[in-house]
Amino acid sequence: MPNSILDIIAKDTNGKCYQSYKYCADEELKLPTLDYDDKGDSFTFIKNSCGETDTGLITTKSVKHVSEKIIDNKPLFQFFLDGSRRTYKIDDIEIHRNVYPIIAGQIGVACCQRKSPDNFKCIKVNNKLVLSLPRAANPNAAEAKLFFNNLKDKVNKHSSLEKRNLYFDKILSYDSRKLDDNTKYENLGIATIQDEMIETEKIIVASLSDENLINSSQYLIKDGSLQYKPMKSSNFKELIKYKNHYKSVVGVSKMFNPGLCVDNNGKSNADKIAELKLFHRTPVYKYCNGLVGNVYFGIWYVRIREKRHSSSPFAGVLKLEKILITDEEIENGLDSNEVDLITANIINERNPVCYGKDNRWANHLYPVYLTENFIKSKYLSDINFLNIF
Repeated sequence: MPNSILDIIAKDTNGKCYQSYKYCADEELKLPTLDYDDKGDSFTFIKNSCGETDTGLITTKSVKHVSEKIIDNKPLFQFFLDGSRRTYKIDDIEIHRNVYPIIAGQIGVACCQRKSPDNFKCIKVNNKLVLSLPRAANPNAAEAKLFFNNLKDKVNKHSSLEKRNLYFDKILSYDSRKLDDNTKYENLGIATIQDEMIETEKIIVASLSDENLINSSQYLIKDGSLQYKPMKSSNFKELIKYKNHYKSVVGVSKMFNPGLCVDNNGKSNADKIAELKLFHRTPVYKYCNGLVGNVYFGIWYVRIREKRHSSSPFAGVLKLEKILITDEEIENGLDSNEVDLITANIINERNPVCYGKDNRWANHLYPVYLTENFIKSKYLSDINFLNIF
């Protein structure tokens, strides 16, 4: 039996491993954050088209009175979804005289439910270990899925995994063609792990919807954007099913690209968002995302923290997204009363804060922060994970 997992990989891929230094790629590579929230080439702004029914709303509006009116009501948001991943550079492998990185990752996706202020618990969680290899690692390109599945099964029989009761859920593959100067194989490997995390998020949202846990009176906050790539599974190809799963889901982005904020004429709106007054929201803007089959989104911004208490003009501002489901919504936009209700509930989630615990505190909602921490608590330590190899 080969001495290590890397020996198994080298043998089955006809490659050669170099026993390179192993490290956590998220820290050591110093890569920019892989931000899927604001991809300018993934969505199209619909000019001269209002994203909500109140077509007379041109400037910002205060939602403070709505938030105060509902403060004693049952919160609209009862479910909170977050996904996280941690990636590692495990080794370098030579295949056909080219040298590629072997990337591994820990993925965690969880949904927590808040039944009452003192009853907050995880109801769905999916933790998985994955590897990402170059596509060139497969000697028989025509049977890639079969090859990587068989390789995964061999790897999972190694004693270093069995004695820890661990296993790899998947071996992913990244593009191994010659790259331009601005792209690194490490980035491509990490991106496959990010995509796998997103696919896991979609599956959990679908299950919550199918079980009617999320509905018109019990919404879900999904940390980050809703502007996904198309689902890989054939069970999710129907556009109507995709929309129905996200009918009661609001995407809340802590980080967004101000350069992509535009008004209804398509002109930059970054200055107005930076100058948003406390508890004010923008009008809803309509976008179309071709990545998921011409799905339309309503996108707006709200300030939940005073600017003077924040470290930057956009700290304390959240980007909110909701999918336009019906033909009426696509034509006329979201109901402005629903937008106000969603925004008011977001404002009422602003306390407590995680100040001193997370430098993103001004843009963080505490239930999302708790969900994120729960996921990360399930990770193996970096040392334990790297010692598997």
